[in-house]
Amino acid sequence: MPAAHRRSRFLRIWATTARVIASYLWLRVRRPLMRRARYAAAVERTHRASARRIHRAILDAGGLFIKVGQLISILTNVLPPEFRGELEGLQDRLPPRPFDEIAARIRAELGQDPSALFRELDTVPVATASLAQVHIAVLPDGRRVAVKAQHADIERVAREDLDTIRRLLAVVQFFTGVRGIESYHPEISQMIAEELDFAKEAANIERIAASFAGDATVRLPRVVPERSSRRVLTTEFMDGTKITDFDGLAARGLDRRELAARVVSAYCRMIFVDGFYHADPHPGNILVAHDGAIVFVDFGAVGVLAPHMKAGIPAFLEAMIRRDADKIVDAIRSMGFVARDASSADVARRVIDYAQRRFLDEISAGDWKLADLQMDMRSKLETMADLRKLDVSFRQLTATFQVPKDWVLLERTLLLLIGLCTELDPSWNPMTVIRPYLEDVVLGEDRDWSEVLRASVMQVARRAITIPENLQQVLERAQRGELSIRVPELEASARLVYAGAHQLIYCVLATASGVLAYQAYDRGHETFARILGGASAILLLALLLSMRRASRLR
Repeated sequence: MPAAHRRSRFLRIWATTARVIASYLWLRVRRPLMRRARYAAAVERTHRASARRIHRAILDAGGLFIKVGQLISILTNVLPPEFRGELEGLQDRLPPRPFDEIAARIRAELGQDPSALFRELDTVPVATASLAQVHIAVLPDGRRVAVKAQHADIERVAREDLDTIRRLLAVVQFFTGVRGIESYHPEISQMIAEELDFAKEAANIERIAASFAGDATVRLPRVVPERSSRRVLTTEFMDGTKITDFDGLAARGLDRRELAARVVSAYCRMIFVDGFYHADPHPGNILVAHDGAIVFVDFGAVGVLAPHMKAGIPAFLEAMIRRDADKIVDAIRSMGFVARDASSADVARRVIDYAQRRFLDEISAGDWKLADLQMDMRSKLETMADLRKLDVSFRQLTATFQVPKDWVLLERTLLLLIGLCTELDPSWNPMTVIRPYLEDVVLGEDRDWSEVLRASVMQVARRAITIPENLQQVLERAQRGELSIRVPELEASARLVYAGAHQLIYCVLATASGVLAYQAYDRGHETFARILGGASAILLLALLLSMRRASRLR
């Protein structure tokens, strides 16, 4: 890839990001002047236009940016549907690379011409992903197989993209102060390195297949080792319908809720029992066989839970059921989410108490459904406002909570899994599948679900009984003049408003400069592009410094 193309590639990503941010900022500025119906229509248009821009930019950039688009496309419970609809083609319908490149890769890896290795080899791929593409072939003995070959220049592209991701994470880490963000880069790097090692993927397939041996509801392809190497992987061809091809599923009479249950059951087994799981459950990697069995493909990304994380998950789930904030803090601390100092434990306890009041007490283990996980911007803003009322600053939050290394892949897997199952059936309650694992695996053989629920009810009752006593203590302190009430200072709030205005100005100017720089570069005016790009960088730096100063006021 020429150096000029690489510069254009990253400039396109920056310009697209700037335009998307600017479009939402402009919409926010105009909102007070618009009626509700007109604003709703404007929001929908902005979502659709932003999704199209992101889709074009990702296809142009290629490489690891396609994986980012795949993650966005499946987050149906977080992002607007316009994004999923526009980006879902990134899951397995990317523009294919020339077959000559694939044939050269097979020849270099396996030491023979493809015509000598396969009786037939389709020149048109059945699926193209960010790192490789898959072609259907027939072995000399007549077996039908899938041949996955890496793109010719993917290793160099991956190195460049990982370096860009490292720099972006370093900037976010510095200006937000959120601890643990830096751990994302080595974890992502390790994941990509494993995905580029097809010998490792073959071993992953055999390990997970052994766990599901004898289970007719889950299938994995068999590896053909004599036609495989580090960069070429040949496996048994698995025929099936893409799990989000709802028309195809309906034609076969398959029930979407039952399919969601089988997927979740498989993941409960992999996570709770084995601690070794398929870490890339986007729809392109999950098929449905003619008899309804779930077929997993593409095992380049797998996750391994460390002992403290595997032990902490059951403790956390049980504490959630019991509504025991202290045990929740202990569990997430053991998993590495909370710092070890006393002040962090106090902040974590206040935040968890808030979460219980706002979310957990509204949803019982027996009646919640996937649609309850839907998020919108209003609820996020209300949550941040409530945290300010708890006298918990953003700085305290970032100093208290951190991102453990094991959580990076697991979080991505759970987000993809939630999005997939929500798309299959948003009204389904996954606890119907998870509950047996909680009873048999999480709670242990000598305990049952009803015991935990009884303990939870008793604890809530005890709290209700002690409320009058606690209230009496508060009133006595007030009568003695010992009760203090903390109110956010008006001066600090005014400074935040002032800083916010500056940030809006810097953001608009930086965005405009970036867009103009890209347009100038695209038209061959490199001198103007450099000047405008430099101005955009300076304005962006001013924005980041302003954000850094404002974070100290919170």
